[in-house]
Amino acid sequence: MSVPSETLPAGVDQKAKEAYFTASQGQLIWARFKGNRTAMIAAWALVLMIMMGIFAPFLSPYDPTIAGRDENYENGAPQLPKFWDENGFSFRPFIYATERERSIKTNFRWVVTENREKRLYMRFFVEGWEYRILRVIPGDLHLFGVDGDGKIHLFGTDASGKDIFSRTLHAIWTSLAVGTLGVLISFVLALIIGGVAGYFGGWIDSVLQMVTDAIRTVPSIPLFMALAAFMPDHWSSETRFFFISIILGLIGWPTLARRIRTHLLTERTQEYVLAAELCGASAGHVIRRHLLPSFTSYIIVDLMISFPYMVRSETALSFIGLGLKDPVNSLGALMQNVSKADVLLNYQWYFIPVIFFVALVLAFVFVGDGLRDAADPYSDTKK
Repeated sequence: MSVPSETLPAGVDQKAKEAYFTASQGQLIWARFKGNRTAMIAAWALVLMIMMGIFAPFLSPYDPTIAGRDENYENGAPQLPKFWDENGFSFRPFIYATERERSIKTNFRWVVTENREKRLYMRFFVEGWEYRILRVIPGDLHLFGVDGDGKIHLFGTDASGKDIFSRTLHAIWTSLAVGTLGVLISFVLALIIGGVAGYFGGWIDSVLQMVTDAIRTVPSIPLFMALAAFMPDHWSSETRFFFISIILGLIGWPTLARRIRTHLLTERTQEYVLAAELCGASAGHVIRRHLLPSFTSYIIVDLMISFPYMVRSETALSFIGLGLKDPVNSLGALMQNVSKADVLLNYQWYFIPVIFFVALVLAFVFVGDGLRDAADPYSDTKK
């Protein structure tokens, strides 16, 4: 396909022009995507959060489950490392040791106070609890810790003494994993059902559209309430994880399937499709090699935006108690705690996972918009 020379940036030399005209579709999309500053920033933020999720066990100083809780620092405030105080300057970052005692001033409730005379210095690459990255790579090395038996909680602790920093990193990975599995299921179903309905039309299209409309009309909240009642209490967290991912995937495909069907209904009569059919190409080959690639930009953006939809769905289900629950660490499970008035008044650090959730969703949205514009060869003419 020829590309008008006026679409090239002004001032490019002949070598750059030749590279532009001989570039593949993927190279053109990447070149246009790099020119979108907002999308690039979102992409780097998304990559950073994905890497944080993958290497969460290494980055986490403590086990995020019940086994790793700090019984002496329950509902503890975030501990920010310092380099100096009234006792002088230190090249090594440090925090203060804490003491837990009952006070008559608080009706003998437990009170945690700092001992500003006792410093706990941070150490890096320390040995700790054992883990497996991606359930495959074993290890017990962690990025940071503190001297002695003390503990450092960058984001504070919850009511049971579990480290919120460690829980947040593991929650990012759990929510991404749920979203990935759900998106893959819905994506495959949308491509198959939408492609078949749009290419063949007729009674096949009518039957598939009735199925699609039936799925679209199912109310999500009553459905999930019924599924929550169906799930046995003895199911493990892994079983719940896969069950919720599959359900999200099975109900998330109709929108993309309808878009694919509409596009294929208009494209199936084009000359390049008729030429492929006359050459003996099968229906599956025509759909896979000719029709779907012409819909690439819309498929990409829908796929990217489906990720935050799945993450939001898992978060909403866990938030209302129908999804993943403790001891599973997911963004929805962590956000359950922020619905209490006591948290809003006294334990504002519980909202830190909410910031990561918002950043994750926005990153996916901006990257999806950037990919859509980069994959659309007429995006410049629309502005």
